[in-house]
Amino acid sequence: MPCRNNPNAGLRRDGNLTGKGILSMIRIQEILDLVAAHNHEANLELIQKAYVFAAAAHVGQTRLSGEPYLSHPLAVAHRLAEMGFDEATIAAGLLHDTVEDTKATIEEIDEQFGEEVADIVDGVTKISLIPFESKEEAQAENIRKMILAMSHDMRVLMVKLADRAHNMSTLDFQKPHKQKRIAQETMDIYAPLANRLGLHRIKQQLEDLSFKYLRPDLYGQITKWLDDNQVVERHIIDKVVTRLEDLLKSNGIHGTVYGRIKHKYSIYKKMQHLSLTLDEMHDIMAFRVLVADIKDCYAVLGLVHSQWKPVHGRFKDYISMPKANGYQSLHTTVIGPEGERIEIQIRTEEMHRQAEHGVASHWLYKEKGRVNPKDLEQFSWLREIFERQRDEADSKEFMLSLRLDLFKDEVYVYTPHGDVKELPEGATPLDFAFHIHTKVGHHCAGAKVNGKLVPLGTPLKNGDTVEIVTDSSRNPNRDWLKMVKTAKARSRIQHYLRTEERAHALALGRDMLEKEGRKVSLNVARAVKEGQMAIVAQDMNFDSVDDLTAAVGYAHLTPRKILNKLYAVLHPGEQTPAAQAAEAAPAKEKEPDKPRTEGVGISGVDGVLMRFAKCCNPVPGDPIIGYISRGMGVSVHRQDCPNVANMEPERLLSVHWNGEEDKPYEARIYILCRNERGVLAQVAQILAKDGVNITTLTTKPLVDGRSDMDITVEVRNVAQLYQLIDELRKLPPILEVIRASDGE
Repeated sequence: MPCRNNPNAGLRRDGNLTGKGILSMIRIQEILDLVAAHNHEANLELIQKAYVFAAAAHVGQTRLSGEPYLSHPLAVAHRLAEMGFDEATIAAGLLHDTVEDTKATIEEIDEQFGEEVADIVDGVTKISLIPFESKEEAQAENIRKMILAMSHDMRVLMVKLADRAHNMSTLDFQKPHKQKRIAQETMDIYAPLANRLGLHRIKQQLEDLSFKYLRPDLYGQITKWLDDNQVVERHIIDKVVTRLEDLLKSNGIHGTVYGRIKHKYSIYKKMQHLSLTLDEMHDIMAFRVLVADIKDCYAVLGLVHSQWKPVHGRFKDYISMPKANGYQSLHTTVIGPEGERIEIQIRTEEMHRQAEHGVASHWLYKEKGRVNPKDLEQFSWLREIFERQRDEADSKEFMLSLRLDLFKDEVYVYTPHGDVKELPEGATPLDFAFHIHTKVGHHCAGAKVNGKLVPLGTPLKNGDTVEIVTDSSRNPNRDWLKMVKTAKARSRIQHYLRTEERAHALALGRDMLEKEGRKVSLNVARAVKEGQMAIVAQDMNFDSVDDLTAAVGYAHLTPRKILNKLYAVLHPGEQTPAAQAAEAAPAKEKEPDKPRTEGVGISGVDGVLMRFAKCCNPVPGDPIIGYISRGMGVSVHRQDCPNVANMEPERLLSVHWNGEEDKPYEARIYILCRNERGVLAQVAQILAKDGVNITTLTTKPLVDGRSDMDITVEVRNVAQLYQLIDELRKLPPILEVIRASDGE
């Protein structure tokens, strides 16, 4: 829609939102002119050389639209030049598909254009030859590789975003199912990434184009409604722009005023958020005032509020409290002419450059195109992603964390010293604790918000002052995973739990091996020290003795199997003690019934009635502890059962698994998933494949479009249970799967 002084009017051909592709191929000279305008000392020869190389490499190739393939890298390079990037980035934009789609190699790129250009091209090149188990896994791993490539050079992502923006503008030529898949990926990952990096123009373009293919019905309705009402809207825009310009002039403030209709996807989001129909939408016009300095920003705000009545609760000061991506501006909504709600943004020219180009603005106006790393400090969240990926080996787990980082609005809270901390909306004091430091999070025992003690799962609000109470004896537990909203906190908790589980498995496995070893006169500790256990581990395809021992603790292997292998190493050619015992053992008479032990024993004690506690449902392989019940024998609990902490210590006793019984054991699983058709069937299929029986199942839909399931299943041991949990986590609709206890 044409509107007065619209800064987005006259977008380059590759930036149009029609989805019909570029009108004509961009010329290399246009790109060179843009680069020279930003940097008079730019190495234009590098860009020219990259263009010649790309043209030769892609010769004879065409896009689905019928255009020469070269039109695509030219469009990508043009976008990067518009954003003000350096010559290396633009050259990489021209070359970004040569390694993947032509006979060119990364070694050739390195030799002809240098290591800097080659590294960017290498980071952008798709991971197409890795054998993945599923499309979902391939997508997750591809995104992960892209994010990790950014750790070396953020320009990798800039090229990728420019590449995706142009591909989206020509998506009409793809088949419908590919349109939807690419559009969904763009909406899920690329648009939020552009937003977090402050690249608002690219973000808005990606959102509108994705919206067009994901919801063509609603996109068409909004487009028609805007076309039908454009005369009235243009009249109001012109009226407001004129009035704002008069206000600036009469008060001696130099500035520029722009007016526009909001983007279609933002209109759709507002309709969803406020449950409005199109005819009820009134807040669809936005205006921008650019002034010289911060003082003028607040002066203009006062003039606007004196001219039109402000809407209560719709003023945001992002100048004094910038967004995480560095965005600064004053936002206010007022009742404008003819009773229309209008949004007005007020910022300086420098703030506008940051708002338009985000991280890319740091390459603008720099001597010889070089950027100071200190200019990028506000993107500290990226460093956290790079650090966190080391703890998250699974690509799908990494993607879950990434989405948590990308899809949240911010809240701003204070430390007791007055430092401002930015957290995602819905974050809790526990998130705040991990944001301060991992150790603070690990030992978090309580929290005060605005001087009052609150539960750790309390959502924080803008302006809250948060104080964390720590206790060195406190450590994370699985309940914490339900309280946190940030990827950092979730990742640190999961890493701790995994480490603790392995430590428990190691201790249990070592204990079981040594006890069984004493029964057959094998000194396991000595065998470990002298290296015989290392031979057994190698023979059984384990990387280390610890891995072998942990496998026993996890109940993946029985101690007897390992000890037979160890006996064969220590006594080559001799029968194992188990075989000897079998030959020598006389036939046993039928013994009278003994009290049920449920496969659990107490050292030196026989004939004690055992029962499993229903609060935690231990299964073979779990670290366990016994509790002497009055008149009920011994109840067996998992060592991490929350109820154990409240039991009388003198009635607790050490118990151990006494070999697996051929019977099922009950265990509870909690599942959080998207509320989609067929999720329950997928879960049931996994359970049936593994031969797992369901004894109880309850489901509950949540208000945010998710559902939770509470399932009690029958398993043989803890290994089968956690294998089942891992398989369930791989299902696309599943967001989280944990083992549950009563009260969780």
